[in-house]
Amino acid sequence: MANSATKVLTAHVPLSLAEKLDLMAERLERSRGWIMKQALTAWLDQEEKRERLTREALSDVDNGNVIDHQAVQAWVDSLSTDDPLPAPR
Repeated sequence: MANSATKVLTAHVPLSLAEKLDLMAERLERSRGWIMKQALTAWLDQEEKRERLTREALSDVDNGNVIDHQAVQAWVDSLSTDDPLPAPR
């Protein structure tokens, strides 16, 4: 069974945001708390993914796994020509 312990959090939000939350809760027939938990979970997942991808990108840079800017620019410039270059690797 999942841990059912909870903690009450309080946040001041603009009235317009609270009104949107109330409308969404009514439309979905869900509580404000349920919607806020869904939103917070999605945001935290997004931020964790962003952090992971940033660490991976920095690791690539540290390991020299980068593409030269001039090579990318030449490729982009070639896309509007009759003979585009292959994507740099």
